[in-house]
Amino acid sequence: MTKDKNLNAVALWLFFTAGMIFMMAIIGAITRLTESGLSMVEWKPLIGAIPPLNAETWQKVFDDYRQTPEYRFKNSGMSIDDFKNIFFWEWFHRLWGRLIGLVYAVPLLFFIIRGDVRGRLLGRMIVLLFLGGFQGFIGWFMVQSGLVDRPSVSHYRLALHLSFALTLYALLLWQGMAILRPIAGSGFSPKTQKIGWVCLGLLTITIIYGAFVAGLDAGQVYNSFPLMNGRFFPEDGLFLQPWALNLVENHGTVQFIHRMLAMITAGFILIWAILGRRQPGLNPVTKRVFLYAKAMVFVQIGLGITTLLLHVPVMWGALHQGGAIVLLTLTLCLLFDGRAGNSGSRQNTGG
Repeated sequence: MTKDKNLNAVALWLFFTAGMIFMMAIIGAITRLTESGLSMVEWKPLIGAIPPLNAETWQKVFDDYRQTPEYRFKNSGMSIDDFKNIFFWEWFHRLWGRLIGLVYAVPLLFFIIRGDVRGRLLGRMIVLLFLGGFQGFIGWFMVQSGLVDRPSVSHYRLALHLSFALTLYALLLWQGMAILRPIAGSGFSPKTQKIGWVCLGLLTITIIYGAFVAGLDAGQVYNSFPLMNGRFFPEDGLFLQPWALNLVENHGTVQFIHRMLAMITAGFILIWAILGRRQPGLNPVTKRVFLYAKAMVFVQIGLGITTLLLHVPVMWGALHQGGAIVLLTLTLCLLFDGRAGNSGSRQNTGG
């Protein structure tokens, strides 16, 4: 019984860490929407947690910011008080990342010493620790792209940063569920499970294109729905050469693709939920999760349309990103529950 309780504690720790990554994504969205991400021009993984504490230090970090393309091209003349406002969100974003590292590493050491985490599970936890550290480097790699000759970060690097964060989130969530439920769940039919994996793939691509939209500020153009300024496809949707660049760098086309992917993904998830709830022998909890997924599809579409029509205000943009992660969470939970076969012992399971 004690061993089971200890493993339950390990699972709760993984879920808590995943929850912190969820919050990190929301804080990151606010940082992006308030255009705060380039306010800290140095990467100091250890001492960077301490904010400026006096006027002299504030002036120094402000002078460093004034050398950046963002200040020169977009914020020239900004006061130091205004700078402090944007500095806060980037500092808080980085601080939260450091807290995630502590929340993960310190309990991990405790669980290793106590013998709760060993074998293959220990190997996975160590890999996740290093991946978390690498995510910090990816964040700095993203910021650097906006400090040289452009007043914004690369949308490719932004998408990489978000994708890697959500990968860590998904791995932590899945491993936590595998510890709590090493025996297979409802065991969906092969068809239902395949549709679920298609939903996950579509949702992933949609989120990546959402990062492209954010990185390009593509949500600030074509702020109408369902048509784009009266047209199905944006008027300037193919002006870049070679034409393939329009798929990833044309503001209107990127927004169009994100819209279409969102609708296609929504359709697949709704079909999956309808078919899934008809599965024979489905437990009541899984039925409710399918129902939550159906409802979340409509909520997320509403959040996306509202965000677009209002020209991407901070609150609505952050809610829209949060909604995507909630939908991702529900999809992962359903896929986990629908896996077939015995996954092994609680100690060594990987789901």
